Amino acid sequence: MARSGRWVRCPARFCIASLTAAAALLATAVPSTADPEDLSVYAAADVTTLSSGWSNPWGMSFLPDGRSALVTENETSRVFRLRDDGSRTLVGRVPHMVVYLPGDSAKGGLLGVAVSPTWDGKKDKAVFFMHTTKTETRVVRMNYDGGTSLSGYTVVLDGIRRGSNHNGGKIAFGPDGYLYVATGEATQAELAQDTNSINGKILRITKTGAPAPGNPFGNHIYSYGHRNPQGLAWDGAGRLWSVEIGQEATDELNLIEPGRNYGWPSCEGRCTAKGMTNPKVTWAHTTAPAQVAVAGDNLYVSSLRGYQLWRVGIDAAIGGTGDQAKTNVFGGHALRALTKVPGRNELWLGTARSADGNDMVLRVTVQ
Repeated sequence: MARSGRWVRCPARFCIASLTAAAALLATAVPSTADPEDLSVYAAADVTTLSSGWSNPWGMSFLPDGRSALVTENETSRVFRLRDDGSRTLVGRVPHMVVYLPGDSAKGGLLGVAVSPTWDGKKDKAVFFMHTTKTETRVVRMNYDGGTSLSGYTVVLDGIRRGSNHNGGKIAFGPDGYLYVATGEATQAELAQDTNSINGKILRITKTGAPAPGNPFGNHIYSYGHRNPQGLAWDGAGRLWSVEIGQEATDELNLIEPGRNYGWPSCEGRCTAKGMTNPKVTWAHTTAPAQVAVAGDNLYVSSLRGYQLWRVGIDAAIGGTGDQAKTNVFGGHALRALTKVPGRNELWLGTARSADGNDMVLRVTVQ
């Protein structure tokens, strides 16, 4: 199979499965001029179908066993436990979730999920979700016992404005044990620059929803000037990366540092405005980067419009050559949910078609 412009060996059963899955998935996305039998058009990584029959999986968070993850479905409010053998169990639903507003096309739903770093199903049962209601977007805590019971419902952080779009939604625990929350500006661009608003930000909070100690403004805010960030991941050096969907011209991969201003709405992509922090990598807005994961020395980025899984070398991004170093790992349907499998050179990647039950979670083996 082709990888980074060369051919590598893989066991036949994996190659065949990978190429078959890739061909089936990507047939609707390749250019009309492409030869559908030329599988090198589709894939430069080992791709197999881990699990099928999903309705728009949005977020994934691994349990401490490293072999199973909680996965959210955007429009059904369902939460599943997905295992590395492809089996899954419905563990419950997140209540009070509203996808569409009456008489409006406002799109929200069940978004990110984050398992407490000390979860054991006994002393610590906490799992966290982000979702929209009729009036707001909120972060909540529920209890998961490790079986088929998702119970309780406690609002951890509320008052995040929901919009017709741009609701952010990614949540993840950082190496410091605090919960990071990506919020969109809810289509009200001016909120991104307002450090008294929690919209258009990356927030850093405790498990109870309080501002984490050491936050740069003494409130919930960690960084600001964001339009619609949906991805968060830390590299081996503890650096936080985020991807962000632009408006009309440029999408971004940002290296997030506390107190920095990432420019929106004054800047989309790179600019020379005073006080703004430029992205490390940019894409044309036809990409719509959704989520980001770190595997080895690379960042992997799923995309909703570009139908690609992108690979960006961390050193190249840090050194300012990330745009030149971008590599299309493989092309596919709209892709969103993305996470690194603990202890393996493997990603789990969710397709994002619609709530029609035809989405998949793919297993992507990387080097």
